Amino acid sequence: MKKIVIALDSFKGCLTSAEAGEAAAQGVHAACPERRTIVLPVADGGEGMLDVLLAASNGKRITVRAHDPLMQPCDASYGISGDGNTAFVEMAAISGLPLVPMEQRNPMLTTTFGTGELIKDALNKGCRNFIIGIGGSATNDAGLGMLQALGFRFLDKSGHTLGTGGQIMEAVANIDTSGIHPALRETHFMVACDVANPFYGPDGAAYIFAQQKGADSNMVQRLDEGMQSLAEVIKKTTGKDITNYPGAGAAGGMGGGLLAFFNAELKPGTELLLKAIDFSEKIKGADLIITGEGKADRQTAMGKVPYRILKEAQKEHIPVIVLAGSIENLPELNKAGFKGIFSIAPGPITLEEAMEPEFAKENITRLVSQLYSVITSFG
Repeated sequence: MKKIVIALDSFKGCLTSAEAGEAAAQGVHAACPERRTIVLPVADGGEGMLDVLLAASNGKRITVRAHDPLMQPCDASYGISGDGNTAFVEMAAISGLPLVPMEQRNPMLTTTFGTGELIKDALNKGCRNFIIGIGGSATNDAGLGMLQALGFRFLDKSGHTLGTGGQIMEAVANIDTSGIHPALRETHFMVACDVANPFYGPDGAAYIFAQQKGADSNMVQRLDEGMQSLAEVIKKTTGKDITNYPGAGAAGGMGGGLLAFFNAELKPGTELLLKAIDFSEKIKGADLIITGEGKADRQTAMGKVPYRILKEAQKEHIPVIVLAGSIENLPELNKAGFKGIFSIAPGPITLEEAMEPEFAKENITRLVSQLYSVITSFG
């Protein structure tokens, strides 16, 4: 074997993609010091997206003061590519559910205003291309807070400016765009979005996701009705009907807001990330790809990172093996086309032991070293 590509997703709560990848590379080199390995950090558009894009673009992390979902000031980070043209924003960094204490979670009140502040800061620094991950939000305001931070005004029937949160959607009668950030007219947005839910309705943002963000049944109904009303106002203002667009309901309707006002492109997170790091070119000529994640199961074969990598590898006829902390539904994973699925666990251990970072690294290194030795012994 002349070239091995290592592209492991993060082992969530344990190792980053880069940490897991370096541990696997050490395993290859332990068995064959001169073997060439290429470690490509990967992610699905959620947790870890920023780190992957910064590494791939030789970019830098920017920390700013912005507002969390309850409009409390806090520090949050986003990234700018090495050439200064592209900003990388993880919505969850400033508008994420973990930022809101359990007892204060209420999507009638939470806002995406902070996400807009990160975008505004990047616009002011000259970025005109954006890659935005919209997973993990605490909000159901259709991105109105984000738009407010960028100069949009949402008015009720009396012409009064509305406040923030999902509660304002039902009251929006007109949208004033006269004060929006001027750079938005020349800016392109790519959105990492891994759900296909419509804007509203039984499969829409409110009915599918709002309860986990703190909504009770009455709130869910009000939010859904608010989104129906808002969709009509958006159509009247922009000419765009976002109602049934796949992904418009993502992140509490943030997908729809980005579509309607920024002509954003919504792409599956892993697909977008692999394209951003030029994955298809970097794997050419590889003899083997090692991928993996914390838990390999039925969902892995339905489009998660390892499966997307497998599809790219198959175009080049490169075999792919999977490493995972735990494995379920092995027959389905085998049917997907992976050449092997292996658990890094050395034996019966507790979850706490398995998720100890140094222990996990050692297990990855050990397993990869053994696998490489076995593979190469057959020529």
